[in-house]
Amino acid sequence: MSARKSERILNLTICLLMARRFVEREQIRTLVEGYQGLSQATFERTFERDKDELRALGVPVETGSNNPLFPDEVGYRIRRRDFELPPLEFDAGELAALGVASGVWDSARLAERATQAVAKLRASGLDPDASRVAAFAPSVAAHEPGFEVLWQATLEQRPVAFRYRSRPRVVEPWQLTSRTGAWYLIGLDRTRGEGRSFKLSRLESEARFAGDPGTIALPDPDVVAAHLASLEARRDAPALVAVREGAAGDLIRFAEPADARVPEGYRAWRVELGRDAAGDLAWYGADVLPLDPPELVAAVRAHLEAVAAWA
Repeated sequence: MSARKSERILNLTICLLMARRFVEREQIRTLVEGYQGLSQATFERTFERDKDELRALGVPVETGSNNPLFPDEVGYRIRRRDFELPPLEFDAGELAALGVASGVWDSARLAERATQAVAKLRASGLDPDASRVAAFAPSVAAHEPGFEVLWQATLEQRPVAFRYRSRPRVVEPWQLTSRTGAWYLIGLDRTRGEGRSFKLSRLESEARFAGDPGTIALPDPDVVAAHLASLEARRDAPALVAVREGAAGDLIRFAEPADARVPEGYRAWRVELGRDAAGDLAWYGADVLPLDPPELVAAVRAHLEAVAAWA
């Protein structure tokens, strides 16, 4: 199913599920994005196919009329009690997997579609009930820049381009994963000719597609597993840093506040850093100042001096 068709059928489902009354064909044509602008004949064919596809998927699209005096004025709706799944039971492993999966879709796009559907239904006098789709839209925190593009690129096996650590990158995505509250993209960095991991919160530009779907080859699973293992071991060395108020939220998300003398406007934190600690801290510039251990302070200073000399 194409992305455009999937979006149209999703919009139709939301519209019919949120309506308290039957929604007539012309109202559907006006309200549902994907039908607008179609000729009458094209709309009729498309709507019939979409309706049949929903029913084939097990979605109970009910046909009826709002006016008993004019039963020929046919409309459609989806009853919540027929749409909802019966009680389900999962074991501990299945629940854990569902918990991870549920963290993927805090999709602003889906929220926007639902909001538009409410507004349009109300404007048509159909008295929508937004609570009917509460269980229809799972949500997870994934607010990092470029998440949606990178997620789609990973699913479609297509290269992406973005700016990272002051350099343009073209990457063949292998896997998108979450570690310690942050999202990482693992893939082949064509710019450097090697597999790398990229922290999404550090992307310096919008991610964009850089090729067609299905144009990259996935490596041996052991290669991806090695990168995942490196992420697990990345933050393993304690350090004391001063962070400017309101900055570096991803760095201190799991840190502990500390007592130390810091410049005005800063706060001391104890964080866990890994092998590229100097580069990680230098990326924040003046927002993060290393305090301890001394070798980390010296390494960050040397890193910044090298960058300044190169620039």
